[in-house]
Amino acid sequence: MASEGRTAMFLGEHQHALDAKGRVILPARFRERLADGAFLSRLHDGCLAVYPPEEFEVVAQEMKEKARRGPAERQAARAFFAGTVDVVPDRQGRIPIPPHLREFAGLERDVMVNGVYDRVELWDAERWRALEREAGPRSAQSDSVLSDLGI
Repeated sequence: MASEGRTAMFLGEHQHALDAKGRVILPARFRERLADGAFLSRLHDGCLAVYPPEEFEVVAQEMKEKARRGPAERQAARAFFAGTVDVVPDRQGRIPIPPHLREFAGLERDVMVNGVYDRVELWDAERWRALEREAGPRSAQSDSVLSDLGI
């Protein structure tokens, strides 16, 4: 939970299912920070990101800055903003995922709702498990990166 002057982080891995209306429930520990609304966007890794407003503003400003560099960056910014919707969790903590975003992320039923510090990522559960299996042999590489970071 957030304490005075400190923003709550999103951490952990949670499996949920899409309901018949294409909604996914957010873990209770994530809901307070997203209660007033959030932004749902595509990520290049094939998943969706749920940003609280203050984090989305940071990302949006970065995209606007990059869009000034040239045509490719402007197109990337267009794609990012066109692929983003605002969402508000309902009383049960569910957020609606529009069909075009469900299709992009391959979300059909089981969804991994993962905290990634400043955002939440929504993954197709099978795609997430495949990424974890693929990362297995590279765990020594991951250990090296963490060691370089002093962790």
